[in-house]
Amino acid sequence: MAVDVLLGLQWGDEGKGKLADVFSADYDLVARFQGGPNAGHTLEFDGKKFVLNTVPSGIFFGNTVNLIGNGVVIDPIGLKAELDRLKAAGYDLLASQKLLISRRAHLILPTHRLLDAASERQLADGKIGSTLKGIGPAYRDKAGRNGLRIGDIVRPDFPERYRRLSAQHAYTLQALYRQMPDFEAEEQAFFEAVALLRQFPLVDADRVVDEYLRQGKKILAEGAQGTLLDVDFGAYPFVTSSNTTAAGACTGLGVAPRQIGEVIGVVKAYSTRVGSGPFPTELDDETGETLRHNGREFGSVSGRPRRTGWLDLPALKYAIRLNGVTRLVLTKADVLSGLPFLRVCTHYRVEGELIDYMPYDCAQAEPVFTELPGWSEDLTQVSSVTDLPDQLKNYIRLLESSLEVPISYVSVGPDRRQTLVNGK
Repeated sequence: MAVDVLLGLQWGDEGKGKLADVFSADYDLVARFQGGPNAGHTLEFDGKKFVLNTVPSGIFFGNTVNLIGNGVVIDPIGLKAELDRLKAAGYDLLASQKLLISRRAHLILPTHRLLDAASERQLADGKIGSTLKGIGPAYRDKAGRNGLRIGDIVRPDFPERYRRLSAQHAYTLQALYRQMPDFEAEEQAFFEAVALLRQFPLVDADRVVDEYLRQGKKILAEGAQGTLLDVDFGAYPFVTSSNTTAAGACTGLGVAPRQIGEVIGVVKAYSTRVGSGPFPTELDDETGETLRHNGREFGSVSGRPRRTGWLDLPALKYAIRLNGVTRLVLTKADVLSGLPFLRVCTHYRVEGELIDYMPYDCAQAEPVFTELPGWSEDLTQVSSVTDLPDQLKNYIRLLESSLEVPISYVSVGPDRRQTLVNGK
């Protein structure tokens, strides 16, 4: 058996949570391998809607165990709130013991959030577009060998370790940013949340994954954000703070590269991104607003409106190559219904040269489009790919031909039932 990986190929918000939920019924273990609580995976089924921030998307199937891996940074306050919401909805993860947490996952402290906000304010017009969840500063402490981990919360000296690190943060806030907000209430909430997390199974993620593989069980590694936000391969510095590619599943769970199986890439039928940074196919016009409105393109955590644009094939080819994608899922095809035409970026023009790959500085890339006819049919009630409009079938064929990877599923709505199998 191998570990299958499900991840986004754009700037995030591709619908990974829905697909992880759809696929979870076929897996014994679903594991988040990177990112923090800015990730809002939205799931809809049976007339209910859930937004998951840190908890993996396999929790709604009784036989599936879920693991928060060591590559994730965890905000105890946010995770407790998420667990409380799920419990109120009938999913008590503490009682079911279906949620495992890696001892090596790093903690987000209240002062990490303060550092995040102070840094973003200082950047002013050059700001990254952070969600201000403290994720970047937490990863910075991790890389600086200064962080606290889940495994530390059971140590007798954890309060002392916490105070030592928060004092360092307080010094930085005063010395560098000339501010020191009061966070006593957040600190109390932090320790109350830590007390809850102590009651969950704290594990070594690599050992759990190895045991499942040895038993011949199926594992799905779930990513957050998207490939084009990868800290190494995204449009730096307008990126997230972790490796969002398939390689991140190896380091974020303790999986050997040869144990990676299928790599399922999730692609939105158009493009969106949140925050600052280059976006070659962005639509700052009525069509872009239509996509934003019809696609409900607002952050599921922050509520921020997402920037919208046409599909970008050079960027997707780049993401597919980096991840070794074996099959694709096309989401939000229904959002394109009613547009008179569609455009797809097939190349970039950079300094007069026509290229079909993502350059080092994509801010200088001028998109070159091909145009296709749109369709007017409502797709949300379609139950088979064969019943899709011919224009959408042609759109899918163009993508498969250009990207050289099959589109195995097409999503035509937010509910898990609105996921169509394409081909065998």
